[in-house]
Amino acid sequence: MSKFSVLDRLLDSNDGYVKTSEAVHAGVSRAHFGKYVRTRGLERVCHGLYMAAGAWDDGKYVIQNRYPEAVFSHETAAFLLGLADREPTQYAVTLKAGTNATGLTKDGIRVYKVKWELFGEGIISAKSHAGRDLRTYNAERTICDLVRSRRNIDIQCFQTAIREYVRLKEKNIPLLMRYARYFSVEKKIRHYLEVLLP
Repeated sequence: MSKFSVLDRLLDSNDGYVKTSEAVHAGVSRAHFGKYVRTRGLERVCHGLYMAAGAWDDGKYVIQNRYPEAVFSHETAAFLLGLADREPTQYAVTLKAGTNATGLTKDGIRVYKVKWELFGEGIISAKSHAGRDLRTYNAERTICDLVRSRRNIDIQCFQTAIREYVRLKEKNIPLLMRYARYFSVEKKIRHYLEVLLP
């Protein structure tokens, strides 16, 4: 199989996206990959990631590739998890405290920071609208994040997320309360649960 055929298959299996690292891993040299990019007219969307002309633009997937240390959170996580009925106009991510966020804020992304020891709590994988895996927080962590940041969150999004969480069949109230203690929102979470749980 020719190098171009290998790359065509990679591009096809990734719905019009291909990474330099994937090409190298598949045994294609960087020089051959560069020639492929030029020949096929691929667009460079960020360092090491290229997109075919007809590919569906997946903004969250591009953000994740540009900033692999970021985790989608707050309203963006709520949308990815089905706890919101509309996609937020501004994406939100969380980083470890002390991480440089200049590039993200310049790109119009809302950035939250947490202590290193709490950063990894509740990270899961969720699908983008184009079916790609994205790093996000689980429902319980997302609810705690929304409650912690409620003054900066759209009220309709906030209320919808809380209401939809309570309706979830697979909600984990003990885990929610554990996170609530970690993030010092236990009293507020108990209040919302008392009001909304049957």
